[in-house]
Amino acid sequence: MDVSSVIKTRLEELGLEQKALAAAAEVTESYVSQLLTRKKMPPAPDRTDIYEKLDKILNLPSGELAKLALAQRLDALKRNYEEPQSALLQNTRKLILRKCVAARQKDVRSIFEKHPFGELERLVTQKLLDVVSKVARSELDNQAWLKKVAQLGDKSHEQMRVIILEFLDTDIFNISQEDCDSFLDPLIARWDIDLVTFEMEFTLNERLADGESKRFAFVEKDSDSQYGDEAGLTDFLQDAVLCDDLYEEELDFLRKLRFKRRRPNRLFYYRALQILRDPLHFLTAEK
Repeated sequence: MDVSSVIKTRLEELGLEQKALAAAAEVTESYVSQLLTRKKMPPAPDRTDIYEKLDKILNLPSGELAKLALAQRLDALKRNYEEPQSALLQNTRKLILRKCVAARQKDVRSIFEKHPFGELERLVTQKLLDVVSKVARSELDNQAWLKKVAQLGDKSHEQMRVIILEFLDTDIFNISQEDCDSFLDPLIARWDIDLVTFEMEFTLNERLADGESKRFAFVEKDSDSQYGDEAGLTDFLQDAVLCDDLYEEELDFLRKLRFKRRRPNRLFYYRALQILRDPLHFLTAEK
């Protein structure tokens, strides 16, 4: 049994129509119809809020439809695993380039054209989706926000919810033109990337979001480096006597120390701090 079969069975048993189902999920009847006729894949459970609403109106155990949807999507993924990935729509690429800051557009366009749907294009597109999806998920139950977004695209409340739910369920290989026109375009004000460090910055439309910039940075680490502080450094920092009056630049120095084999204890960091503070260990500036 798949999602469509279960919903159809319950509708018949309860004597309900698709209209009631659409109203309960706050989506259009067209969206429900496409789900029931399998023209549309059931959305990913972690990217939508409709399964809880459908379980309730269909008197199903909580999580029943979400479990079926997940299994159905995994099965489809296995079947399509060997199929070649499709490239981004040309209009999607045009939107991404248009939103790029003017000073970077030429370089980014050159890379996109030289390596169509290559690493850079996929990276930028994925991060753009991540940023906008986070806004959508947080505002999905905000009626005032939905109304504002719907008005921009001349859509009804239900139509806008469908657009957002489908957007939350998309990925970089399946962005639709409607995603671009109704959602990506109005929410993203501009974006920028440092082509050396790949640090990215996305600025949202302040009319639809908080307007602050979202930054993503990629930091190079040695293969033997540890994530977080060394255990000895943590013990040192918890000892108020040993780390008395520790300055930020001193802590930064201690955190940058690297060890390939033996792990230092808290006394090592105390002695390293004393060496760092002793003026005898540093050259005297010439007068």
